[in-house]
Amino acid sequence: MLRPKIPTMPTPTGLTNPPAVVEPTTITPSAPPPPATPAPATPSRPTVQLTPGTALALVGGGTAVVLVVGAVLVSMLLAVAITGASLAICTLVIRSLVHADTKRR
Repeated sequence: MLRPKIPTMPTPTGLTNPPAVVEPTTITPSAPPPPATPAPATPSRPTVQLTPGTALALVGGGTAVVLVVGAVLVSMLLAVAITGASLAICTLVIRSLVHADTKRR
């Protein structure tokens, strides 16, 4: 009951094909292909032309990015400052309570 039963490998049914024999083939060297003629050189990318409208859009987008990043950095600095101030106040209150408790005794 506690001994595991190991399954037996099933025997194949039906006809089985023998493995195919691979015959080695001989490689015959052939004439090398003719060299390809180089294609005429074309510029890979066209030059970018800035019109007054696209320049204005780039300046506006850059300004928006600077304002958003600045607002995020200022808010993070403010959060750190508020956390530091609240920790300082909590430290003073706890120190005052501990000092007052030892003074009473």
